[in-house]
Amino acid sequence: MFKENTVKLGIAPIAWTNDDMPELGAENTFEQCISEMALTGFRGSEVGNKYPRNVSILKKALSLRNLEIASAWFSTFLTTKPLEETVTPFIEHRDFLYEMGATVIVVSEQGHSIQGLMDVPLFKEKPVFTPTEWSRLAEGLHHLGKLAREKDMHIVYHHHMGTGVQTTEEIEQLMELTNPELVSLLFDTGHLVFSGEEPLYILKKYLHRIKHVHLKDIRQEVVDRVKEQDLSFLQAVKEGAFTVPGDGTIEFDEVFTTLATSDYNGWFVVEAEQDPALANPFEYALKARNFIKEKSGL
Repeated sequence: MFKENTVKLGIAPIAWTNDDMPELGAENTFEQCISEMALTGFRGSEVGNKYPRNVSILKKALSLRNLEIASAWFSTFLTTKPLEETVTPFIEHRDFLYEMGATVIVVSEQGHSIQGLMDVPLFKEKPVFTPTEWSRLAEGLHHLGKLAREKDMHIVYHHHMGTGVQTTEEIEQLMELTNPELVSLLFDTGHLVFSGEEPLYILKKYLHRIKHVHLKDIRQEVVDRVKEQDLSFLQAVKEGAFTVPGDGTIEFDEVFTTLATSDYNGWFVVEAEQDPALANPFEYALKARNFIKEKSGL
């Protein structure tokens, strides 16, 4: 289905150890994580909190298992803090990813975000940006985009539950306010469906700007309970709202078909944060790998 060598398949370490709740998977080591990634047939990974930040050490560990780094998350605070407080750590993050061979940098605005707050209802307290904050976000992203282009890299914006860029309307506003040459989009199936959006609409409308893909499924019954009981994003994760492709309710056939017939050239990253004590990371990675092979031929 996909043109040869256009798509690389990776998986995020968040299934082994959670970045927002490190107690989930605390027992899983970095070496176990990347070994199981390789064993299940993935080619790469994003960077987790247990990954060494020494480039030579990380490169050696990955090369032994024939793995690469696809990207890594970076939190921006462009709506709430002075620009320089985001720019300085961004440059360090950019340079690290550049040395690791990545070509995209995942960014998500965390000003006013509630995604990391345990007791704040996800839907009831979702942040909404003011016109001034939208302007600051767009200007700041343009600045980061220029810094990324200095290294021939791109920033890919991650729309995310519990943030000011979550809904279809908010994604459209961000895309309208930003320069396509400087700001690209990360397409995440799970976050769109969780929010109540139509993922194929976003995929088809912004296909020309999508440079990174997160493949994530949801358990709809858990999502419904999150809404009914006013649960937080972290509580939703612990309850099992997310799962790997093929284990939930999202239909992926048209997603794969649309991307296969496009000019997309980049990574598909399986990202499904779950409690590894309840969802064995190796078992679910294998389940995802088999599903993707069956549905896409990758």
